[in-house]
Amino acid sequence: MDQVNGSVVTEFVLLGLAQSLGMQLLLFLFFSTFYVGIILGNLFIVFTVIFDSHLHSPMYILLANLSLVDLGLSSTTVPRMISDLFSDCKIISLHSCMIQMFFIHITGGVEMVLLIAMAYDRYTAICKPLHYLTIMNPKMCMLLVVAAWTIGVIHAVSQFVFVVNLPFCGPNNVGSFYCDFPRVIKLACIDTYGLEFVVTANSGFISMGTFLLLIASYIFILVTVRQYSSKDLSRAFFTLSAHITVVFLFFLPCMFLYVWPFPTKSLDIFFAIVDFVVTPVLNPAIYTLRNREMKVAMRRLSRQVVSSRDLM
Repeated sequence: MDQVNGSVVTEFVLLGLAQSLGMQLLLFLFFSTFYVGIILGNLFIVFTVIFDSHLHSPMYILLANLSLVDLGLSSTTVPRMISDLFSDCKIISLHSCMIQMFFIHITGGVEMVLLIAMAYDRYTAICKPLHYLTIMNPKMCMLLVVAAWTIGVIHAVSQFVFVVNLPFCGPNNVGSFYCDFPRVIKLACIDTYGLEFVVTANSGFISMGTFLLLIASYIFILVTVRQYSSKDLSRAFFTLSAHITVVFLFFLPCMFLYVWPFPTKSLDIFFAIVDFVVTPVLNPAIYTLRNREMKVAMRRLSRQVVSSRDLM
């Protein structure tokens, strides 16, 4: 399926995830079930935060944005993965490939900043509870959300502008089930060593730096709490454990995909599936199952929906 050198590439070939019909059916069931869970779980969080006035606080507004981003990140790849399972020719056009890469990095960049904002929110709530409402006021919350989306767009554009006009003349096999900047850059007809380093620094080192910053911030919060009260330490750790779990689920696959110097195709596929399929469905479960106020609000919203349906 590779293009002959010298011709202009207008489409790319994606990697198949399974060859046998049995494995295709198993993956179809797995991806479909998880994607339905991603849609229902994340939308339920968004609607619960919007329609329940008790949740109109910075922590839940940031959580609703995180759910929206998880839904967007998953939707850039999972529907395509499902449709390609039973397709013999897994072809994606050049324009569709570019669009997919662009939106993957927008949502990825936004999620990175939102996780930092949520860590700052927890630091303020735990370490400065008396000043929480003053510091995390509606204006600050809106500023953090706007900053997250702005930085996400800048992060994607800063790589996209270098890739969009690259000449492609073959081969055209991406070597994965989705398009991403490092893989597509390697298919260009020109020397892209410097550009590959820029992309690695932009995505990989930023991911690693953000991950270390977040872990350091959570450790700082726990150390600060321990200085005042050892009794409150377990409660603070229980509160932060959901955030720490989400951080590990999001950043570890990112660091492997962009920084790990000895990638293998099987591990690359595994971590990409974790990032696009598993993490977006686990985030709603982690934040709702470990949050009493969120569970109460969801039950309240469910009762309202049922009662309004009965009235109809």
